Amino acid sequence: MANKFMSKVKALCKKAKDTLEAKTAVMKANAHTTFDGTVAEAYVDTGVKILIAVVIGALLLAGLYTLFNTTIMPTVSDKITELFGYNG
Repeated sequence: MANKFMSKVKALCKKAKDTLEAKTAVMKANAHTTFDGTVAEAYVDTGVKILIAVVIGALLLAGLYTLFNTTIMPTVSDKITELFGYNG
């Protein structure tokens, strides 16, 4: 009877040890993923790309605005004035 009891205790201890080892392995993997820091790397890359695109777009718009106000619009205004000022 004592032998049967001891075998059940050993089996229970082995099962508890196996369960604990499995849970420890899962926790270790989760901790490694958390502290590794590569999970959100794609989000940072995407954010930087969007920021670069916005800056380049703003520079392009500023250049076009300057070009239209200093070169193109005065020329168009002169041409329209000449067109309607025809005394012919």
